[in-house]
Amino acid sequence: MQTPLKIAVVGSGLVGSLLAIYLKKAGHTVHVYDRSPDIRQINFSGRSINLAMSNRGWKALDGVGVGDSVREIAIPMDKRAIHLVDKLNFQNYGQEGESIYSISRGTLNRKMIDLAEQAGAEFFFDQKIWDVTLSDATLHIGETERGEWEEKKFDMVFGADGAFSRIRHRMQRQSMFNYSQEFLNMGYKELNIPANSDASHKLDKNSFHIWPRGEYMLIALPNLDGSFTCTLFMPFEGENSFASLTDRKMVEDFFEKNFPDSIEVIPELAEDFFKNPTSTLVTMKCFPWTYEDKIALIGDACHAIVPFYGQGMNAGFEDITVLNEMIEKYGDDWKKVFSEYQISRKPNADAIAELSYRNFMEMSTKTADEKFLLQKKIEKAFSDKYPDKWIPLYSRVTFSDRPYAEALAIGDFQNGIMEEILKLDNIENIWNSPEIENKILELLQKA
Repeated sequence: MQTPLKIAVVGSGLVGSLLAIYLKKAGHTVHVYDRSPDIRQINFSGRSINLAMSNRGWKALDGVGVGDSVREIAIPMDKRAIHLVDKLNFQNYGQEGESIYSISRGTLNRKMIDLAEQAGAEFFFDQKIWDVTLSDATLHIGETERGEWEEKKFDMVFGADGAFSRIRHRMQRQSMFNYSQEFLNMGYKELNIPANSDASHKLDKNSFHIWPRGEYMLIALPNLDGSFTCTLFMPFEGENSFASLTDRKMVEDFFEKNFPDSIEVIPELAEDFFKNPTSTLVTMKCFPWTYEDKIALIGDACHAIVPFYGQGMNAGFEDITVLNEMIEKYGDDWKKVFSEYQISRKPNADAIAELSYRNFMEMSTKTADEKFLLQKKIEKAFSDKYPDKWIPLYSRVTFSDRPYAEALAIGDFQNGIMEEILKLDNIENIWNSPEIENKILELLQKA
């Protein structure tokens, strides 16, 4: 246990709620502030991508004993279901028994707030934080940005308030604060596949469903009630884009042509398309993440990423794991805790940002490419036989807790080997032969 402090967490999302549990269990008084209403009191829909919980997320949850509570609301997905225009392919994610887990964002957020309250954290909703005094951890709260503000003084403040963080906004005005944000020229829109009348799923419920079409794609993740949350990713402008689909008939014709097997299972397609907002996708990087022993950013507030590796929440939860390791190591020396936390996490946050961007190319284009599918088969066969010599990149990111930066570097090295292998004559027919196996071993030894 550390010396008890009075700590504010700004943001009651997934990372803020889990951080509150960790800090409370370390003996601190924890107040969580959020500018939005209590999510448990409102309907949550319209702009969500279901979460894919993997090893890093589970490790953080299990670290404070709440993993099993979350497993109750999670559905395992052990494979991709790749919906091409004329056929359906399945591609396993990892070894036998390895799965990622689909969880509704709204359902998980409600659960996390409940768990944090049970741990003793106090939540304050509809509280708009406009500023923070860095030197003494004072929050400035008010109805409007230009109206009267109330001051709330704390020993320490954590900014877990997302990609457009107000806490970071104040930190950005320091000297030597690096900051960048980059929007993709594509956005996303939520759609819905309802359950069958008997509450069963219309598609295989243990698959991550993906309709890869190059510049745009559709994905679907299962929910406990038999429905699927679908997300359409498309450019904002251009030939196949949100801007090009302006009426009901255009939307239905577009899906009939490009996602023919989805038409029957999305009955409210046009209604959802025009009712739900089109949301943006941003990568945000910054540094430093901390100010002395008073202020620290965590999760999307310091490293927002695009969702194509399913690692946004997992990376945010891993921030907490690493922060907690530093707390256990350095105790009350919060300056050292904060310094080591940001030094440890920054290269890995940058790595998963790069991997997430690349994985969009894989999901939208390569999953429909025969060479890519062959590469995955070769890697799986070799990895099954030599698990100590070859862990595929996806497994390093998703089914381990080794650093993201290490996964990126080794993944690049492995990809170089596979490029050599795929150039070999007649590779389509000899891919599973001793000759190819020996060639991979030879290339590995050269390194």
